[in-house]
Amino acid sequence: MEHELKPPAEITKTGTTTVGLIGKDCVILASDQRATMGLLIANKTAQKIFQITDRIGLTIAGSVADAQSLVDLLRAETKLFEIQRGRPIRVKAMTRLLSNILFQGRGLYMVGFLVGGYDDDGPQIYQSDFIGSILSDKFVSTGSGSPVALGALEAGYKDDMPKKKAIELAVRAVAAAIERDAASGNSILVSVIDKDGYEALEKDAIMKIWKKQ
Repeated sequence: MEHELKPPAEITKTGTTTVGLIGKDCVILASDQRATMGLLIANKTAQKIFQITDRIGLTIAGSVADAQSLVDLLRAETKLFEIQRGRPIRVKAMTRLLSNILFQGRGLYMVGFLVGGYDDDGPQIYQSDFIGSILSDKFVSTGSGSPVALGALEAGYKDDMPKKKAIELAVRAVAAAIERDAASGNSILVSVIDKDGYEALEKDAIMKIWKKQ
């Protein structure tokens, strides 16, 4: 008899909102900063966006310990790849590496990721769940606030959005989720990735955009 592998309750009840979208020659990653333990707000400044290489980043949703361990592993593996091959790893290749790790764990890691980056194939966004599935799209959101964030993205997204407009949309999507999802909140993080590299936006710049929403 075959047994269906069901996601852990911790994944299905993840309290967070992360967003990834493709703009004109860039990728935008955004998230809230609230970490919860059931009904308790455990941390108000949680880091949910991580730089992996000069032009690849990711967002996390799920177990913080699992996510931090995998981020460290990915940073080490991608650096080793660059040393051995003499070139940076491609976005899709790194996503496949992450997928293989998650798949081999078969649910061991209670975490999901959005991977965004820029290489010779241009800007790319991939979503990977806790057992290693990979989905590619122009915009995506994860976490308990994702239904609200996706509504904002669906309404506002256009192909080839200028970087400024793409950043504004990402902030608007996370801000909308914060308004309606109790497990998302406190602040917003935004990172931009393009041919020039990875940039984490300053809090003051993000707040100015947020206040205009």
